[in-house]
Amino acid sequence: MTSNVSRPIRIGVQIAPQHGLYPAIRDTVQRLEDLGVDIVFNWDHFFPLSGAADGLHYESWTMLAAMAEQTSRVEFGPLVNCNSYRNPDLQADMARTIDHISAHSGSSGRFIFGTGSGWFERDYQEYGYEFGTAGSRLDALAEDLPRIRSRWEKLNPTPTRNIPILIGGGGERKTLKIVAAHADIWHSFSDVDTLAHKLSVLHNWCDEIGRDPGEIELSTHVGERGSTKLDPKTLDAQLELGVTLFEISTGGPDYDLEPVVALLKWRDSLG
Repeated sequence: MTSNVSRPIRIGVQIAPQHGLYPAIRDTVQRLEDLGVDIVFNWDHFFPLSGAADGLHYESWTMLAAMAEQTSRVEFGPLVNCNSYRNPDLQADMARTIDHISAHSGSSGRFIFGTGSGWFERDYQEYGYEFGTAGSRLDALAEDLPRIRSRWEKLNPTPTRNIPILIGGGGERKTLKIVAAHADIWHSFSDVDTLAHKLSVLHNWCDEIGRDPGEIELSTHVGERGSTKLDPKTLDAQLELGVTLFEISTGGPDYDLEPVVALLKWRDSLG
């Protein structure tokens, strides 16, 4: 299943915007860019996903605009945006604006539009959004992605580049069909055996719609949350399956980057 498309091995780091104050998050963004990671992510939730339920937490998109101005090299984006929280045309406009903010010194923008259908019910309840069902939220995502692309073409100015769309999730009946139709990057949280199976499903959806699956960059989460240990054999197996974007997470209050350093050393050892 390895893609025939040659891509560099990239390292992404998700900074969970929970349990730490913003100065620590800002400093972590700078440390990551200095270390040489390729992509910095946050997430699009309104409350912590682990630890104290009412602990420190920040909103995603305002932080992404700050990342755009702060950084000069790394790509960045949400892992992932919740499609349910904002009108699709507004999402497109926000993404286009952040794309331009990040285009320093005449270069193209660096924003990655990571998106998904949403799942954390508390976000919906407390902010007054209709939760619906998993199916209805996925249907909305499938309907909204063409609107987002269409809005990018209408905006003045248009985005500085074709903004990459990253879609997260592994549902076989709907999510991977959406990935096949719309994603430039597919992100999963699968173990090696599950990933191999999901890739076969994704290839089937690509065959059905007539798309080359090699056009889709494969991304996966690595390591266990709260652990500083990585298994090189697992990383090698994911690489063999065609993964080229390896993502690891760090959270507050300390934002430990030891696992990131280990992942970068593994990447660099590949030559």
